[in-house]
Amino acid sequence: MSLRICFVTPFAWSQPHEINTHVDGTARALRRLGHHVTVLAPSSRARDLLDGRRALQRRLDREIIAVGPSIPISRRTNIGVPVGVRANLLLALGTGQYDVVHGVEPGLPSLSYLALTSTHALTAATFFSPERLVYPARRSRRDRLRIRVDALLATSEETMAAAAERFEGDYRIVPLGVDTDLFSPRKKRQVIALELEIAGRPVTRALIRSLHDFPGWELHLLHTKPLAYRPAIPRALRPRTHVRSVRRPDQRAQILGEAAIFVPAPGGEERLALEAAACGAAVTDSDAVVGLVSDAALRDRLGSEGRAHALEQSFDAVATQLDDVYSRLARKPRQRRDRRQDDPFADRDWIAVDLHMHTNWSHDCSIEAADLLDHAEEIGLGGIAVTDHNVFGGALEAAGLATGRDLVVIPGEEVKTKDQGEIIGLFLEEEIPRGMSFGDTLAAIREQGGLVYLPHPFDRMHAIPDPATLHRHVAEIDVLEVFNARLMRDSFNDEALRFARKYRLLQGAGSDAHVLQGVGTGAVRMRRFEGPEEFLLSLRSAEILRRPKSLAYLQSLKWVAQVKEKVL
Repeated sequence: MSLRICFVTPFAWSQPHEINTHVDGTARALRRLGHHVTVLAPSSRARDLLDGRRALQRRLDREIIAVGPSIPISRRTNIGVPVGVRANLLLALGTGQYDVVHGVEPGLPSLSYLALTSTHALTAATFFSPERLVYPARRSRRDRLRIRVDALLATSEETMAAAAERFEGDYRIVPLGVDTDLFSPRKKRQVIALELEIAGRPVTRALIRSLHDFPGWELHLLHTKPLAYRPAIPRALRPRTHVRSVRRPDQRAQILGEAAIFVPAPGGEERLALEAAACGAAVTDSDAVVGLVSDAALRDRLGSEGRAHALEQSFDAVATQLDDVYSRLARKPRQRRDRRQDDPFADRDWIAVDLHMHTNWSHDCSIEAADLLDHAEEIGLGGIAVTDHNVFGGALEAAGLATGRDLVVIPGEEVKTKDQGEIIGLFLEEEIPRGMSFGDTLAAIREQGGLVYLPHPFDRMHAIPDPATLHRHVAEIDVLEVFNARLMRDSFNDEALRFARKYRLLQGAGSDAHVLQGVGTGAVRMRRFEGPEEFLLSLRSAEILRRPKSLAYLQSLKWVAQVKEKVL
């Protein structure tokens, strides 16, 4: 299955970077598998920016699209993405019609975070380093990112553990990736390659001193970043000691291909060690160098083992695993809506239905069932769903009183789960006990032939299901409430609407009324129906009705009613 895939990297494409190396190599390997892959990235190269503007203006397909100039990115800064870059990114995501958007290192304030939280496509995120897991700091932003990511990936166990602390979910380890054709064994020389890092200064000094004991051997000091310091090299060893810049892949392949031994720096670049192994160099620490210098057979054995390990970490291996991840995402259950069959009840009249409200059977409401039905008919509602908190008596009473009326009453219950918020069951026959797990509550609703209606799923002012639970059970949700008239922030409803659109879930709305004045402030306009099956069919062509009133006004009425009830 060929997919349109978009990689988003926060690091400047015009500058060498280990993350961009992973993205570029993986994108090439995915294209070989038949996928269409585009990379969105910042750049500091004028030519890249010009080509990016042309591609966006003319909606051209490009393998690389520069969406704007690069900005400083580090765990010490919190610089926002410029407005122009945001606009270009959103334009690229909107016109690309991607099946999957894959952001790398979204734990930084960057394009990746913005892309994953803005797109309506399926999403994946790859974390590379625990040190870059610093953003977003606020819980609301972390939750926003987590709820919009469908596949969580990491390149190591350490990174996965660190990422899981911020973004809970099911992770998958993917290889770091290496080009095993470019980085391949060559004729070895008596060369020791050492990664040059400030943290490894003691190792560097020790190896330079040890070079006196290795006649005929050369020491190449490799730096992948701008040179931070230059070690002191004795005059006698200068002919055999060289400082090499290996920022580009071709530079690294040339030097590592000839090196017999490679010594990584403490906390150094993991990719450099993997590339050395792919080149057949014996990768070891500084303490074992003496033994390797004098033992050619051991060097050959370690080099062969390293090469075999690198083949398992190739970009083709990364692409194969990602292809499996993307295929699973594409097959993820999402309700389809055929517009040609959206209105199977065209001959029936339209009614407004409030899908979430309460009676005095709820502990925090004082509305009599009879008063509720009278008021609903008075304001023009054609249907209501009575969903009291953890009790079913109010729904049964309302359904009984509705006999002989044109008003449709759906018996339901808003059930408090053990620790994952609330679930509403519609078209129930009996009460469901509170305090069960999220999955068990869903199963109890299904056993009665009821429908699962998830209320205010992103209202962070109350208990709600965590992102992992929501993703795990998304296929079992019949209706997602995208408008609740009692929510304090519009962004909570906006988040629900985005989630429903992404997974093509049927959308519902309700007033969540606890006083008569709130009834009907949220509803759906739909064709008249009979039973749960017709309800779902009719909901496909429904329209969300928003008639909000002041939340402070409604809440004050609720408090006054509760005080009166206590006094009486």
